Amino acid sequence: MSSVPIHPRDFNLTWLERALKAETGALRSFDFDPIGTGQMCQSFRLNLKWRRLSEGPAAIIAKCPSADEKTRAAAQTMRSYTLELNWYRDLAGKIPVACPQCLHAERADGDKVFVLLLQDLSPARQGDQLAGASPQAIDAALEQAARLHAAHWSDPALLQIPWLAESPTARSFLLAALPSYYAGFRERYASRLAPEILELGDAMIARMDRYFAFTPQALTLQHRDFRIDNLLFTPDGRVFVLDWQTIGLGAGVLDVAYLIGTSIADKDLRAAHEQAWVGRYSALLSSFGAAHDPEALWKEYRLYALSGFVMAIVAAMNVVRTERGDEMFAVMAERPARQALSLDSLSLL
Repeated sequence: MSSVPIHPRDFNLTWLERALKAETGALRSFDFDPIGTGQMCQSFRLNLKWRRLSEGPAAIIAKCPSADEKTRAAAQTMRSYTLELNWYRDLAGKIPVACPQCLHAERADGDKVFVLLLQDLSPARQGDQLAGASPQAIDAALEQAARLHAAHWSDPALLQIPWLAESPTARSFLLAALPSYYAGFRERYASRLAPEILELGDAMIARMDRYFAFTPQALTLQHRDFRIDNLLFTPDGRVFVLDWQTIGLGAGVLDVAYLIGTSIADKDLRAAHEQAWVGRYSALLSSFGAAHDPEALWKEYRLYALSGFVMAIVAAMNVVRTERGDEMFAVMAERPARQALSLDSLSLL
C-alpha cells in the first residue's frame, strides 16, 4: 500500500499538518465534499478547523487520482498526472498566468499515485461547458492564454525540459489508435451528431498524419485543454486556469481555437467574433513581447479548429462514462466541428 494518501478519507490530521507546514496539533478537524466535473481526477474541497484562525486557510482543494481503473491507466499512458505535478513544481511560479497556488504535491508509483493540495479560490465559479461561454468570458480568458504563450514564445530552452518532451512513441500510438477511437465515438454518437459532422470526422481521421506533421511558426507552451470547464471566474472579472494535465509544446493559437470552438454555443456568434478574438490575442502577444506573423496566426487558428474535435474523441474513449460526460463530449465535438467546417480547416491538410 502506498504511503501517499489518494482520497481525503485517507488523510489524517498529522499528514495534513505536515503537508501544509503547520505546527503539530494546530489542526483540530476537517471535513470534505466532492467538487468539479473533472473526468481524469477526483477533486474535493477540504474545510479545515484550526485551533487558532490565523494558523491556516479555512479551505483548500485536494486533487486525487480517478477512482476508475481504466481512467487511471489512460492517465498514465498520456502522462496526465505527471504533467500536472511537474507544472506546479517547475513552471507555475515562473509564468505570469493565473492559476491556483500549489500548497503540497506528493507522488509515488510512477505518478499513478499522487495528491495535490491547491489554493481554494472561492467564491470564483467554474465555467459551464454545456451552457457555453459569453463573449466577455472569452475576452478575459484570451489574456491568460497570451500570458502563458508569450512567456516562452519560440524559446529553445523549452526543448531542454525533459518532462515536456513528447514520448518517442506518443504520436505514433495516437495515430494508430485514433481510427479505432473514432469508430467507437462515431457509433456512440451516431444519433446525436449531424451527418456532416460525422463525415468531417471520417475525412479528418484520414488526414491525421498531416495534421500532426504541421509545423507552426513558433513553439511555445500549450495548455491543450483550454476550455470553459477548466477556467474559474471571480466576481471581479479575474480568470484562473485549472487542470494542467495536458500541457505540452506546440502552437499557442491551438489553445485559442480550442477555447473558442468548444466554448461558444452559438455558431453564428462564434463566426461573427472569431477574427476579432484572434486579433485581440495577436495584440496581446505583441504587448507581452512575442514577435509573430498575424497572417500565419490566422492560418494556424483555422487548422487547429480541429483540435477540439480530436480531444473530444480521445477523451470520450478513455474516461469512465457518465450522463453529463456523454453530453459534454458530444458538445465538445459538435461545436468545433461546425467551426472547422465554416473555416474550411480540412483544406489546409
